Amino acid sequence: MVDAPDSVSRALRAAPPDQLVEAADQAIRSALGATRTDVFMADYRISGLWPVLDPELPAAGFLACHGVAQRCFSSQQPVRDAADDGRCRLYLPLSVWGERLGVLLIELSDAPGRSIETRATDIAGDLAVALRAADRETDRYRRARRRERLSMAAEMQWELLPGRSVSHRAFDLAGQLEPAYTVGGDHFDWSVDGDRLTVTVLNGDGNGLAASLLTAVAVNAMRNARRSGGGLAEQAELASDTLYYQHRGRRYVATLLLEVDIRSGRVRAVDAGSPHVLRLRGGTVEEITLEQQLPLGMFAEARYDLQEFELAPGDRLFVVSDGVWAAAPAEQEPYGERAMARSMRATRLQPAAEAVGTVMRELHAYHAETDLRDDAVVVCLDWRGFRGRDGG
Repeated sequence: MVDAPDSVSRALRAAPPDQLVEAADQAIRSALGATRTDVFMADYRISGLWPVLDPELPAAGFLACHGVAQRCFSSQQPVRDAADDGRCRLYLPLSVWGERLGVLLIELSDAPGRSIETRATDIAGDLAVALRAADRETDRYRRARRRERLSMAAEMQWELLPGRSVSHRAFDLAGQLEPAYTVGGDHFDWSVDGDRLTVTVLNGDGNGLAASLLTAVAVNAMRNARRSGGGLAEQAELASDTLYYQHRGRRYVATLLLEVDIRSGRVRAVDAGSPHVLRLRGGTVEEITLEQQLPLGMFAEARYDLQEFELAPGDRLFVVSDGVWAAAPAEQEPYGERAMARSMRATRLQPAAEAVGTVMRELHAYHAETDLRDDAVVVCLDWRGFRGRDGG
């Protein structure tokens, strides 16, 4: 079993993309002597984990697995669970670059030693990379993640996302869209490039497919400028001009663009509309006030100015769209006035990927568990600060 990770890696590389879990199952059984494996995938709402290899798992067996798998997914640490017959179930996070995909279950006849657990963790890492790559070639794992049919607008929005979380030595970043299966114009995008992190949050005009198309044009225009070497202002201006000459000012996208210097923590910003930035520093929540400029696409040849603020190690930023900030169900005050700050404080001990889920759950509770009236985006950035490549 010395080359267990290598043998599983070879099996994954040789497998068709839609058969990765079967290939992993056979290879893990052979390499580690496992009696059973399965892959649990997180759904679009991150409300549960669902089996891929054994989707017909009996309800009692699924529920028994689910709670332990959820602990593993939330903690991002291996979790052991001893069965009554003496077997040991090992649950391992399936994550790549901070993107949390799900959990790998490996059942062994005996409790594994440290070396076996290390090998199993390496195997889970290889499988996570393979699953993320396979998403471009097969629909199988996307089907496993959806618990109901997506609207056409939502299908486009999820395809456009960079991911739902990413980790770096200097930061953790996560985002979530709601309502997950019908979201229209709200969106987020990010890119890590050398010493620069770019984050954009968009609050698209309108609803449904028209809003999704508008947002897709804006996101791709900003990506085009960014990938051509353009700075933050140029990204905003190209997107604004593209939208204006397509819709002549009748349609526009409120957008916040942020560019973080990873070495210094200095943030450049273009505030082109309504997304709000809040900072949690210690136990104090404050809104970072920026000068609002015109939404993208409102006027021809619009030009945008940069503003700056600083991040300190330990800071947590939340960026939210109007669907979060201005939500006022049943004649209540807007969520952003006080409830948002309470939700943020409740996340202090949670990682970024858990924190966005907490804020969204609190938002749903604020709506008395009814469907959200507007699209909602929450993005969370945890800033650790740059310590160099050696971690020092």
